[in-house]
Amino acid sequence: MGKLSNLFRNPFSFLGATSAKEERLAAYVIREHDRGRPLAEILDDPYIRNRATDQERARILDRPEVVRAIGEDIVEGVRADMGQR
Repeated sequence: MGKLSNLFRNPFSFLGATSAKEERLAAYVIREHDRGRPLAEILDDPYIRNRATDQERARILDRPEVVRAIGEDIVEGVRADMGQR
């Protein structure tokens, strides 16, 4: 009953879960890129693949902090590659 009462108290609480997950994944992508890894390699990393669908990985590339950190040209190149899969 605890879960049900929490749902009635905040019926939209499930909406925040995805954004928090995406924030963690975006931070991981930025951190790994800062360490010198190519973006395509990071997105194929088991840490990302096990935690995000292809759609979620695409949304990570839309996050402004990721685009700023990695560079728009690199993000566009990887987006094009993801479309070929």
